[in-house]
Amino acid sequence: MPAIIGPVHIVNVGGGIVQFGDSLYISPKSNSKTVAGQGGFNTGGFIITNNGLSANNVLDTDLIDQPTVGNN
Repeated sequence: MPAIIGPVHIVNVGGGIVQFGDSLYISPKSNSKTVAGQGGFNTGGFIITNNGLSANNVLDTDLIDQPTVGNN
């Protein structure tokens, strides 16, 4: 069903799909793994973190964590 879309401002698209209008099937696929210590992903204007000891376990014995191929 058609729609009227007003002004659109897209700042950033990273690895995704932007669709305007009719679509039958959209299925973007991606996977990633991120390891960070205590207070690693804090964001904001004024942040105080008090960490005594920060350790990360980055040993990954799995060969495949989240298969993307064939997952339609």
